[in-house]
Amino acid sequence: MATLTVLMLVGFLFWIDGGSGLEQEAPYRIHTLFSVECQNYFDWQTVGLMHSFKKAQQPGPITRLLSCTDEEKKNYRGMHLAPTLEVPSMSKHPKTGDWYPAINKPAGIVHWLKHSKDADNVDWVVILDADMIIRGPIIPWELGAEKGRPVAAYYGYLVGCDNILAKLHTKHPELCDKVGGLLAMHIDDLRALAPLWLSKTEEVREDRTHWGTNFTGDIYGTGWISEMYGYSFGAAEVGLRHKISEDLMIYAGYTPRKGVEPILIHYGLPFSVGNWSFSKLDHHEDDIVYDCGRLFPEPPYPREVRLMASDLNKKRALFLNLECINTLNEGLLLQHAANGCSKPKWSRYLSFLKSKTFADLTRPKFLAPGGIETKEAANQGGNQEQAVDEPEKPHQKMHTIFSTECTPYFDWQTVGLVHSFHLSGQPGNITRLLSCKDEDLKQYAGHDLAPTHYVPSMSQHPLTGDWYPAINKPAAVLHWLNHADIDAEFIVILDADMILRGPITPWEFKAARGRPVSTPYDYLIGCDNELAKLHTRHPDACDKVGGVIIMHIDDLRKFALLWLHKTEEVRADKAHYSTNITGDIYASGWISEMYGYSFGAAELKLRHIINSEILIYPGYVPEPGVKYRVFHYGLEFKVGNWSFDKANWRDTDVVNKCWAKFPDPPDPLTLDRSNEDILQRDLLSIECGKTLNDALELHHKKRNCPDPHSLSTSKHDTGKEDSSSRKFGRFDGSNAVRSNPVATKNSEETSPPVPKDGLFGSLRFWAVALWMISGLGFLAVMFMVFSGRKSKGSKSKTYRSRRR
Repeated sequence: MATLTVLMLVGFLFWIDGGSGLEQEAPYRIHTLFSVECQNYFDWQTVGLMHSFKKAQQPGPITRLLSCTDEEKKNYRGMHLAPTLEVPSMSKHPKTGDWYPAINKPAGIVHWLKHSKDADNVDWVVILDADMIIRGPIIPWELGAEKGRPVAAYYGYLVGCDNILAKLHTKHPELCDKVGGLLAMHIDDLRALAPLWLSKTEEVREDRTHWGTNFTGDIYGTGWISEMYGYSFGAAEVGLRHKISEDLMIYAGYTPRKGVEPILIHYGLPFSVGNWSFSKLDHHEDDIVYDCGRLFPEPPYPREVRLMASDLNKKRALFLNLECINTLNEGLLLQHAANGCSKPKWSRYLSFLKSKTFADLTRPKFLAPGGIETKEAANQGGNQEQAVDEPEKPHQKMHTIFSTECTPYFDWQTVGLVHSFHLSGQPGNITRLLSCKDEDLKQYAGHDLAPTHYVPSMSQHPLTGDWYPAINKPAAVLHWLNHADIDAEFIVILDADMILRGPITPWEFKAARGRPVSTPYDYLIGCDNELAKLHTRHPDACDKVGGVIIMHIDDLRKFALLWLHKTEEVRADKAHYSTNITGDIYASGWISEMYGYSFGAAELKLRHIINSEILIYPGYVPEPGVKYRVFHYGLEFKVGNWSFDKANWRDTDVVNKCWAKFPDPPDPLTLDRSNEDILQRDLLSIECGKTLNDALELHHKKRNCPDPHSLSTSKHDTGKEDSSSRKFGRFDGSNAVRSNPVATKNSEETSPPVPKDGLFGSLRFWAVALWMISGLGFLAVMFMVFSGRKSKGSKSKTYRSRRR
């Protein structure tokens, strides 16, 4: 009887185990992989990732795939830093000789599958990059991964999935997913994919014809992201469709979506907290792992950070930045102890890293049920309320465009806008409409600053000869519509002198076909007087709008030609340039393009939804509680004694001169907090100025500018004095000629004078030298006179000869 009871109990338990769902069906063994090389740069990243792996309680083993040449291994000190599988280095391709270290990632995974016993004892594989911090366990099946359906993070800049690049390199371009960063997949899928991942990487790397930004989205056009395309094209070849999440992983410096707790931080880009900043590229040769007691510069403390932002989500972003760098430093502290370093001296920062406060802030983050949505989950949740700020996949495709010219003035604006575009979470792709004359294009050095559509310049009108560069905006939009392959339902049109702070989406701001959205330009008084009656049949439909435009592609196709024609028409109407008719205080016809837009839209009776909460000018007092999405720095703005006026930088090349930047804005902690309106105004102004400088700094790092702390002469710069000042991080533009902040027809400013090289270019030097020579000559003559009195004959001659 007892035996029967036991058998029944075992059978009952087996029945429960077999029927309780996916998690209990069979062993789910997880293995985490990451790829590195034998360099100090990867060693400190390894320490950070390994520490966060343990801290986050990630299940299963982890393996570092270490790619080293035999020569590198002789001097390598970091074998003890992680469980390691040594992989033959393919940094220099054994057949082609091409130097491309990123290929070691797929090559290392192929080697692991072939040579590691662990690969035969695993069900799921999580693949990470070394420059990541794990915040909580990454469980593939909890993320929704299935066999044949891996989970990955979204890499929206892989535009090659949508164009000829995919058609050239995969038989199934329609299956190409823009993914990377975090990968969680079944071992069987990885076995099928890995060889193709490697071969497709080689294939894309060799396709130099299609390295251009317009094909790849790589703003430097160097083929560096070939490995990412190798993955996407390889997955398409074997029919793997990903469940894509934009919530699992976040770049340090980005703002998380409301209510979402990312479980992975990727510090691939520079990030900052107040005036403190960190960039991994600054530590490329850093042996900090082996330098006892040395940590990365300490960031502000949580108490200080709470005062830096009033917006809760922005505050969360700052705390994620703190968590990232503090976890790195905590890992270094523990690694130094493991290396046998002596106990470091007490400091406030070390005390904080060992405190309960820090431990509580960095406890493992566990996914809440339904807390992370993948692309598939979003498609199924049709009756759920869409969250603000989140570009969910069922929404319409978008494309952002802006118009510029071939000048240094527009280049630094481009750097700022494109940088903020990537930080903002704006869905879709971005394209610069670059208007240049052929002779200017030959000399132009900024082709790699953004994905670009080239447009013939209309600055000087081909028929009338009128000089009016602003007409390039409607002309460029029309050219783009007629010559580009556009796969988007809604178009967002911005100006170059803007900074994106968050996504601008048609679904949030209620744009629709026949109902564009824009921001108010109340000074366009011509909509209310005879100007509108002269230039549109429907003056009652004239909206005073501009700046940011969200418009359906069908409306834009009907409207663009009218926008151009009405601009020409208003520009030619010189009789009505006056301020009382146009609102243009200079009465120069400069805002004809803005009226061209409003009158063209009125002709089609396109009435706008006018939203005053999208855009703000820095220097203006914000409305309480409004989360503005765009800074428009078209006017001068100030914080105390610091100010910024874009017009002062019209001819200053801060893009092609290493480490050139604008004067740093004040530290937010120094602001007067007695008036909340003024405080919020100044915080926004500081944010705008700092974003521009952050964009320039990242640009210079990507251009491989020399170490700014080095005193050696840089081949990137021309003038020696300019070069040395940039290396020390000071480029304040104090020599830049001041100009009127309102744009004029033709710039009258000149570039700052280039200082002469060397001491011998100085007038002061020649004055001093002449004085010294005169003095020496006088002394010589006096000496000869006195010597002549004491000596006679040949002796005197000999002495004078010697003196000569």
